[in-house]
Amino acid sequence: MKTEKQKMLAGEPYQAWDETLYAERIACRKTLQQLNNSLPDTDEWREAIDRLIPNAQGAYIEPPFRCDYGENIVVGKNFFANFNCVVLDVAKVTIGDNVLFGPNIQLYTAGHPLDVKGRVEEGIEFGLPITIGDNVWLGGSVVVCPGITIGDNSVVGAGSVVTKDIPPNVVAAGNPCRVIRPLAPSDQ
Repeated sequence: MKTEKQKMLAGEPYQAWDETLYAERIACRKTLQQLNNSLPDTDEWREAIDRLIPNAQGAYIEPPFRCDYGENIVVGKNFFANFNCVVLDVAKVTIGDNVLFGPNIQLYTAGHPLDVKGRVEEGIEFGLPITIGDNVWLGGSVVVCPGITIGDNSVVGAGSVVTKDIPPNVVAAGNPCRVIRPLAPSDQ
């Protein structure tokens, strides 16, 4: 029989208030407290990022930052997250190299059943992974929904709600987010 954590990471329905998962979220909160109470570019700040996101490769995360577990987040080289980034990482979140997040970015891998019994009474949750390619820029207050992939080099405009995959090499914006145009040589 699978543990609730194994179900969670497999994208299957799981009990979100499982004792083991709860304990892991609390441990994450302690590291987040260290990160969010430290000044950028200090030893305390760097240690918190390195403990929170394994192999963070020099990521720059501007406090405050929030996540569920941290260990389910993978970031490439030269990752920058501005103030108030929230990553609900009940499923894997993969972020490529040279990615820029404006302030208030929200990545949601978590979902809930639509029926009241499963959602409220039973506390059932599920997660779908998010993948963000290399050289992507998410403008301020972008929300990325569960299961989304954003292709390499794309730019997502401020305030967008990404509900469908975004291909590489485009400018996309809106609620719901849609492709506005391809990137052009004049964008250099």
